[in-house]
Amino acid sequence: MLYHLSDLLPFAPWSVFQYITFRSAGAAITSLLLSMWLGPGIIRWLRDLKFRQDYRPKDVKEGADATAAAADLAKRGTPTMGGILIVLVLDISVLLWARWNAFVLLTVLAIIVLAGLGFYDDWLKVTKQTAEGAKSHLKLYVQFALGLGVATYLWRLPSTATLINDIQVPFIKNPVLVGVPVVGVLLAILVICGASNAVNLTDGMDGLAIGCTLITTLVFLVMTYIAGNSVFAHYLLVPYVPGAGELTVICAAMLGACLGFLWFNCHPAEVFMGDTGSLALGGALGIMAVLIHQPFVLPIAGAVFVAEALSVMLQVGWFKYTRKRFGEGRRIFLMSPLHHHFRKKGLPESKIVVRFYIVAILCAVVALSTLKVR
Repeated sequence: MLYHLSDLLPFAPWSVFQYITFRSAGAAITSLLLSMWLGPGIIRWLRDLKFRQDYRPKDVKEGADATAAAADLAKRGTPTMGGILIVLVLDISVLLWARWNAFVLLTVLAIIVLAGLGFYDDWLKVTKQTAEGAKSHLKLYVQFALGLGVATYLWRLPSTATLINDIQVPFIKNPVLVGVPVVGVLLAILVICGASNAVNLTDGMDGLAIGCTLITTLVFLVMTYIAGNSVFAHYLLVPYVPGAGELTVICAAMLGACLGFLWFNCHPAEVFMGDTGSLALGGALGIMAVLIHQPFVLPIAGAVFVAEALSVMLQVGWFKYTRKRFGEGRRIFLMSPLHHHFRKKGLPESKIVVRFYIVAILCAVVALSTLKVR
């Protein structure tokens, strides 16, 4: 909005709105301040509406189980569905500061659709007061349809068809596969669906998912800016995608929204983001990875999310296999997702979260190194 207003007033100081860097800074500050301003009121509103997921008391045992049970009991009554705050301030900031194009519209659409899906899932949980929300196949259908729609749209446009036709991998300057639209469509669907669900699985401790999302978003703040700048993209030998620079504004707005939400979500959390926030944030990262032609950078930058998702798949798969093979299901981890495994081992929640942050930062550095090592 402000960009288009600056077109009508092409003189100083309005000319600064032409710069992506300035608008990105404005988006980050706007979403952060909005989060701090609206946060307390939205938390009270969620509490008044009883939008909370009451934790069922566990059988208290000695050792780590007793600690985990006590932590669960302490969280009873904490409002959930705080993702409403994240999505609200993110959309407002993007509306104000972004120059709207197809990439911005696709990303915002994905955020709204996945936030709506997460809201429905959270609604079922808080009304039934059970961990059973929306059916898993329903969530996968919606995510699959979204990914397919985005991939098909990109493939049918001549200006963006290469994002789907060619497969780009890190550390290699040229595409490894050319003219493979079926592979590209499947990859786009996998990245969008996988990222959305992986962030959702990571959301199990105070500040864990939002902090790791913040770190991963920093990587894509850099990647989207470079992808949309022909000089930097050609110098670093990465795909140049005209119009992708506006995704930098979305990344900046996400950073501000994540920081603002972390203020209320750090231990002990005043609010949980719920599936409303986690599905939307993960999907946003996934679609931006596809739009800048760097789908394989996301698993590197978001390796924490990948590890969390893999821990669940390995745990479930191994349990089913051993139950069929030996008549009794066996586990690889004490509990999945992975952060619960360390919790069962007796580590304090705050220590687990900080250590996951450290790993996420290391992965972010490796992801950024793909820009130069080619």
